[in-house]
Amino acid sequence: MKALLAALSFSSLTLVLCWQLCAAEPIPDKLVVLTFDDSVASQATFVAPLLKKHGFGATFFITEGFEFLVDKKNYMTWEQIKALHDQGFEIGNHTRKHAGVNKQKPEQLAADVEFIEQQCLKFGIPKPVSFCYPGYATSETAVKLLRERGYSFARAGGAKAFDPMTDDPLTMPQAFDGKPDSTLEQFKAAVAQAKDGKIAVMTFHGVPDIKHPWVNTDPAKFEAYMQHLKDEGCTVIAMRDLLKYLAAK
Repeated sequence: MKALLAALSFSSLTLVLCWQLCAAEPIPDKLVVLTFDDSVASQATFVAPLLKKHGFGATFFITEGFEFLVDKKNYMTWEQIKALHDQGFEIGNHTRKHAGVNKQKPEQLAADVEFIEQQCLKFGIPKPVSFCYPGYATSETAVKLLRERGYSFARAGGAKAFDPMTDDPLTMPQAFDGKPDSTLEQFKAAVAQAKDGKIAVMTFHGVPDIKHPWVNTDPAKFEAYMQHLKDEGCTVIAMRDLLKYLAAK
């Protein structure tokens, strides 16, 4: 019996069930988490002002990969990232190099994760509690590392709402992934999944994303997405804000 209890204590399913049962607040219908990947400059210049206008929260997952260090036209500066934090948005960890975690050695992954934590500290931003897997690939090693470093949430890929009763919060699925050919009807369908205790986690990159056109979202289309959230009366939050619904008392 002791062995069985010990095994259960390390079960991700047991963990999420405990969180759900001990939730500080019930999960409302139409609960939506907005996330933005890759440190794209338009997130600071276009996305953030629109979100503030609607009173929405969001998480911006920061990496110094791609051409972050040399192209400050298309990628944010750390001063802009700090400004997002000062406006009340969450700054999450997307690793230093944006390398797939399933292809990295444990020491490489640890260094890339810690680097973003140290950059946040340098610029007066709290240590991240939310993580995004580059390219959406996950690994058991990465989940273990994130848990050991105190992360509460990590977003992967997929195409379904996050169900705290069955999904590990450190391999959280997304309900919608903004692409050039994504439609308002698809976005509405993703929002509609946010009911009966399930949460719609939405993924975007740049609005627009000039350097990565395959994940570009047209600004007019994005405005329509956000207006739908407003019209539906959705609760739109950052990933860290899930703690009040999922964390044990």
